[in-house]
Amino acid sequence: MASPELAPEVTTFYTQVFDEGTRLTASADGRLELVRTQELLRRFLPGAPARVLDVGGGTGVHARWLVGDGYDVVLVDPVARHVEQARAVCAARLGDARRLDCDDASYDVVTLLGPLYHLPDRGERLQALREAVRVGRPGGLVAAAGINRYASLFEHTALAHLHTERLRTSVAGILDTATYDGRRGFTVSYFHRAEELAEELRAAGLRDVEVFGVEGPAWSQLKAVEQATGAPPPDALFESALTAARLAEPHPELLAAGSHLLAVGRVGG
Repeated sequence: MASPELAPEVTTFYTQVFDEGTRLTASADGRLELVRTQELLRRFLPGAPARVLDVGGGTGVHARWLVGDGYDVVLVDPVARHVEQARAVCAARLGDARRLDCDDASYDVVTLLGPLYHLPDRGERLQALREAVRVGRPGGLVAAAGINRYASLFEHTALAHLHTERLRTSVAGILDTATYDGRRGFTVSYFHRAEELAEELRAAGLRDVEVFGVEGPAWSQLKAVEQATGAPPPDALFESALTAARLAEPHPELLAAGSHLLAVGRVGG
């Protein structure tokens, strides 16, 4: 199968610039994202061995623990390098979140833990979510992640970058437009507000939609300590940040303080 159409910057970033396989294990905030994503999803997942379609699953970081939990996982991703690596974990093939090569109502769970990041156009995000609904079984779970609109503000403050004109201009642009053009550092991307992500899931036909903050309000402190010391933060600080994320859950006003958002909903029927 030919590679799905992506913005050239996205393909280049994940093929030549960035190792997605280590993103959730090489830094403290990445590990926090992984732990929280696992514990949030496990609240809603049906019992194993349910069928899971991991859309945009990268190198299989989430597929690995899902397989370990006993789920029957198929991964699709638009980056050939990712698919090659993911095949060591589960069944994996090239695929486009907007046009899934899957039968209707064929999966108990569909996860999109990355595709919405790189679809700046709302219509394409809804297309991806509607495809997830199409291939999900009635009553099945759809889980979709988004980058928080304000993540770059907190990150570049913690890393002591925001006082520079270039970063100040870049972050201001993200806050104003919700998009990044991918010219430096990160690639083409979209940044959600919590209520917007929930609305998109509902517009795609999902019911019982809930949105959670993944890393919570203290994740940027982990980044600051790691940069300042060149070493992982103390275990006590990591556990405190994890506790803060859990304590923040009942308070929707704190959703804006995290790095990522996780929305879950049910396929109608």
